Amino acid sequence: MSERDKLHTGELYLPNDPKIIIRQLRYLARLKRFNRISPVRLLSRQRMMKKMFAEIGEGCYIESPMYSNMGAHHVHFGSHIYANFNLTLVDDTHIYVGDHTMFAPNVTVATAAHPILPALREREYQYNMPVHIGKNCWIGAGAIILPGVTIGDNTVIGAGSVVTKDIPANVVAVGNPCRVLREIGDRDVQFYYKDRMIPADIIQKEDLA
Repeated sequence: MSERDKLHTGELYLPNDPKIIIRQLRYLARLKRFNRISPVRLLSRQRMMKKMFAEIGEGCYIESPMYSNMGAHHVHFGSHIYANFNLTLVDDTHIYVGDHTMFAPNVTVATAAHPILPALREREYQYNMPVHIGKNCWIGAGAIILPGVTIGDNTVIGAGSVVTKDIPANVVAVGNPCRVLREIGDRDVQFYYKDRMIPADIIQKEDLA
């Protein structure tokens, strides 16, 4: 098995293999071109994203700059995803993100890791584990999602959290390491921020009751 074949198996491999580097540099060059496209050139940005990503749905918008180890070549975005400035995707293997998920500024999603044994790190070994983020999630500013993590649908990850383990659906989770703070419940149907109530017309319009 070649080093490139091991990118998606979770096995130890050498990321400086020439066959990997050649492809990676090509993907990074394309990412650099994307980051230079003016925000007002929406169609050009959308066309480039479709070339860059493994999959990307309709209605996605990514603020520049975005950073990505493989130029988003291993990133699978659903539809209507929004990413604020400085999203970093360490996509040495696959990252999956569901529809309507939002990323606040300076979020990092990492699939790549290195062995603890110093002798292996000295020889530059690496391994990759995929990340799965569900539908309609909100990932707070500066959050870090580590390799192998799954986050369930509708979940909110608090700003600055370091997500080291799986987080279930329909919860608010915060901290370092990130832990479930509470479930999303009845109060969230009434209040959107502290004691600020969701207006009744919005509740009726959006059928939230």
